[in-house]
Amino acid sequence: MATPAPSALVELLKPITWFAPMWAFACGVVSSGQPTHGQWPVIMAGVVLAGPLVCATSQAVNDWYDRHVDAINEPNRPIPSGRMPGRWGLYVAAAWTGLSLLVAAALGPWILGAAIFGLVLAWLYSAPPMRLKSNGWWGNSAVAICYEGLPWFTGAAIMAATVPDHRVLIVAALYSIGAHGIMTLNDFKSVEGDTLTGIRSLPVQLGIPGAARFACLVMAVPQAAVIAFLFAWSRGWHAAIVAMLLLGQIALMRRLLAAPCEKAAWYNGTGTTLYVLGMLVAAFALRPLVGVP
Repeated sequence: MATPAPSALVELLKPITWFAPMWAFACGVVSSGQPTHGQWPVIMAGVVLAGPLVCATSQAVNDWYDRHVDAINEPNRPIPSGRMPGRWGLYVAAAWTGLSLLVAAALGPWILGAAIFGLVLAWLYSAPPMRLKSNGWWGNSAVAICYEGLPWFTGAAIMAATVPDHRVLIVAALYSIGAHGIMTLNDFKSVEGDTLTGIRSLPVQLGIPGAARFACLVMAVPQAAVIAFLFAWSRGWHAAIVAMLLLGQIALMRRLLAAPCEKAAWYNGTGTTLYVLGMLVAAFALRPLVGVP
């Protein structure tokens, strides 16, 4: 039986996608308000769980069940190109699922629960009969939760060894909602294949201009809510910094809206960078608040 080359395996697991959940996990660690002294082995294990394990699992699952769509949109990917032969894509997805659960179990019950939730969503997102990605409303919500909210929760929970402070949960949830818009931007590159294969992404459902406007709105409104909460919690300087980062995104959105398909990748490298910087600022704002009535 043919076996894939290591380079094909790495490409299947898509290391470039690991950044978002690892960053959100780090924001959770910061926002927990707990000292990191002596916790670095646990923190690093959590980072590995968020990125190279759970996120990588989702990428393998998605590529396996998307192999027919990818044959149209991106035929050079490992599975449609034949560099990941036979059912190896499915085997890798199953193996990485098991490995993720083993690591999560070693980190405690809250982390195991979060990992199970994320892995279930990863399979439901791509695999029939649910295949959440077949509808952009459900699919993008699942990815946004797994990329931002869930790893933020995990990072805070792994430090506190319990459910994080309610303010941490509020901010994590808001940035998770905003990530729905970021996920919509990723759909612009595959409109043709999605249309041909019946995937009802938001660009397919709303049209490209409508989906672009909706993505911008969904990214901006939760950040405005974060700013309001930070002011209410007397974190004025942090709120002002997040507000400036949001204004920068809004300025960049004007170029995005002028040519969504051509500028979506550009915005992910510019506007989304400002978005994730705001996440870290908000995490530092929460740090001294945790435990304060």
